[in-house]
Amino acid sequence: LTQQQLALKAGVGLRFIRDLEQGKKTLRMDKVNQVLKLFGQELGPVPIDRDRLLSEN
Repeated sequence: LTQQQLALKAGVGLRFIRDLEQGKKTLRMDKVNQVLKLFGQELGPVPIDRDRLLSEN
């Protein structure tokens, strides 16, 4: 599956796919989910353990 094919199947732009693959820190969650949907996945908020998070810093 090429980047161009993935973009077409997901309904997003080629630039978005490239940004996603390169780990761009600011991406639209709805567009990420459009891509993930092709793989049966979805991105969403997950509760975190604040105590563990603070102890790691």
